[in-house]
Amino acid sequence: MVLGGALPPQVTGDNVITSQWCAQAKNKHSKAKKQKQPKKQKQKKAKTKKPKQPSSGTAVKPAATTSGSALAVSIPRGVANQVLQYQSIRVNFNPSLRIPNCVAYELTATMVDMADAPGHENRKNYNYARDPKVKECPENWEYRGSGYSRGHMAPAMDMRWDKTAMAQCFYMTNMCPQDTKLNNDHWRVLEEKVHRWAKRDKRILVFTGPIMGKSPKRIGKNKADIAVPDAFFKVLYAPDQGRAIAFIYPNQPCPGGIGKYAVTVAEVERRTGLTFSSDIPKRQCKVADWE
Repeated sequence: MVLGGALPPQVTGDNVITSQWCAQAKNKHSKAKKQKQPKKQKQKKAKTKKPKQPSSGTAVKPAATTSGSALAVSIPRGVANQVLQYQSIRVNFNPSLRIPNCVAYELTATMVDMADAPGHENRKNYNYARDPKVKECPENWEYRGSGYSRGHMAPAMDMRWDKTAMAQCFYMTNMCPQDTKLNNDHWRVLEEKVHRWAKRDKRILVFTGPIMGKSPKRIGKNKADIAVPDAFFKVLYAPDQGRAIAFIYPNQPCPGGIGKYAVTVAEVERRTGLTFSSDIPKRQCKVADWE
């Protein structure tokens, strides 16, 4: 056997020479082996940056999942309308009636979780306010003594997840004169159900507004400025489930369950003249599919 390129001495009993050769051969072989083997590269472990956790009380704005076109509503010809795009709600404001024609927004499960989490925005910290950018927006005091509540079309319950969203839902452009008992009872029950349904269905598009009579009662300056609706509608659409339903509540105390007031989206369009997105099923009216 050849090691290190030299022949070993004959085994003649000279153990010293044999040992010296073996040692030299071993050293040469070790050096050759080290030269052939590439040096191992030290691999640096990639550092993974942990996402920063929001500090207590910091609202993380959920990513938008619905385009503005899905929340757009077609207003009938001849009806005064001013589109106001706030952070979380789209208001079609009627400067002649001084109430909204329709208020639309998307409510996601993330928003609901944040709205219901400890430390959410408290409505007691917010006041009804005039939107300074809207000339015909009512003042807070114009509802006083009218016998009607300042009825949120987009409820504060759904906006507690963010300070700006909460403040803007208290603009008077989001209000209609609403029967106080309806506002505090059965209308609120419907709003609470929508809140829960959004969490279950991941997201819901919500459209709310007034249904006007031919000669509506007026309140406000000189008791002749702000129109009082005959009724209110709420249209709901769950895009992921392809499910829709609507409700119409008279502007008065409304006893009974929500099934009594359920209608199709087509019926709301007929009563108001509004046209909602063609993506929304117009003939569905099954409360059982929502409960």
